[in-house]
Amino acid sequence: MSRFSEVKDLILSLEGDFEKFYDKGNQAAGTRVRGGMQQLKTLAQEIRSEVQSLKNEKN
Repeated sequence: MSRFSEVKDLILSLEGDFEKFYDKGNQAAGTRVRGGMQQLKTLAQEIRSEVQSLKNEKN
């Protein structure tokens, strides 16, 4: 479950920047949100590959 924790931690770390961008229009926060979302995308792909690999090992 540590991988799930990584995803949760990353999302929670972006919460303040989401609020600053969407509620206050802070452009720098938007840049940080975009970077964080790219990290999330990369992490999600790593997890997908890991799950597929583990699934295939069991067959």
